[in-house]
Amino acid sequence: MMGMPSHGDAKPMTLPHAIDPRTDVVRAGSWRAWVAAVRPRSLPVAVSPVLVGVAFGFARQGSIDGVAALLVLAASLLMQVVTNLQNDVGYTVRGAERSGTRTGLPRATANGWLSVRQVRVAIVLSALLATVLGVALVAWRGWPVLAVGVASLLAALAYMGGPRPIAYTPFGELTVFAFFGLVAVVGTDWVLTGGSSGSTLMAAVAVGSLAAAALAVNNHRDIAHDRLVGRRTFAVCFGERGSQRLFAVLLGLPFVLLPPLALVLGSPVLLLPMVLLPPAWELWRDFVRCARGLPFNGVLFRTFRLGLWFALALAASALLARMVG
Repeated sequence: MMGMPSHGDAKPMTLPHAIDPRTDVVRAGSWRAWVAAVRPRSLPVAVSPVLVGVAFGFARQGSIDGVAALLVLAASLLMQVVTNLQNDVGYTVRGAERSGTRTGLPRATANGWLSVRQVRVAIVLSALLATVLGVALVAWRGWPVLAVGVASLLAALAYMGGPRPIAYTPFGELTVFAFFGLVAVVGTDWVLTGGSSGSTLMAAVAVGSLAAAALAVNNHRDIAHDRLVGRRTFAVCFGERGSQRLFAVLLGLPFVLLPPLALVLGSPVLLLPMVLLPPAWELWRDFVRCARGLPFNGVLFRTFRLGLWFALALAASALLARMVG
């Protein structure tokens, strides 16, 4: 597993970030305001599990329904959009933006770029559209799809909603791992093929691990602020060292799973994602050396990209393994 460079000899690193409310002027109700609320740079966590689920389903069955695959992808993206919008408005309603100094990405409602009502309407519309897509998938595969869809929507709303939001507990990373890994990958495979496999489950663990790693970066960045506003995230509960160890495990686990996955499928082609090990190591190194505050946003975006590239490489390797027999 990856080692832990010490802070003593680490040079602070500065990385690019997105909208800075201290210097950028964002017009209320503008396209940039909605971009800040939707956070499109986080959407790869919704795309990655669907790509992998489609690829592993196709590799096992030899065919899939393209329309159904697109419906699953659209529903997954909408779940992430709902989560991001609920995160934006929920945080503002709780007054957390006014407590302490937060260094994370700007929230549209907290900065007055969008009203709480506007964002809540967008949440309802997104949820309704996801429901319409879900009904189509229920017609395709049956009522079990409804249970998966309802659970996913409830989790998206509960992340920053309800009397005890998931975001205020140490279980945020576990929730992301479950829904953007296990549920999304295995669920995609099952919806498209009517079944699944042990190899799909292993792939789901790998994809979910990298999705959770992105949230681990987010929570590590905000340790000081979250402690002030009463958020008991994993990073707050277990401290900076514990948070670093969690990120190391989540970042390294997908690569540890590749050799056994190659053995299960009987093809060394499944080792293809190993080409991403050097950038993963660089990401870990920069995570540890990164200066506190806004520079961590650059590490966050790179974690999103690594997850997407890993999913693409894993999906491609599954398809190649079927082609070469």
